[in-house]
Amino acid sequence: MVQPMTAKELEYIADSMSNEDLLIKQAAATLAVSTTPAIRNYFSQVIQTHQQHYDSLLHAISHHQQIAPTQPQQ
Repeated sequence: MVQPMTAKELEYIADSMSNEDLLIKQAAATLAVSTTPAIRNYFSQVIQTHQQHYDSLLHAISHHQQIAPTQPQQ
């Protein structure tokens, strides 16, 4: 049986999601000002990669919500 995540694990995932979001925003800002096709292509791939990471972390949080207890544990 899969156990719910601890508060520390949830904090780590939330921090990781914030980091991935920042990387996406930074890559998007660079993409917006780039005119070189190779650089634009690279940063498009960077955005896609970090979006996949973010989505995976979001999935982990969603899965946790499905198995987490709804009442505090005694």
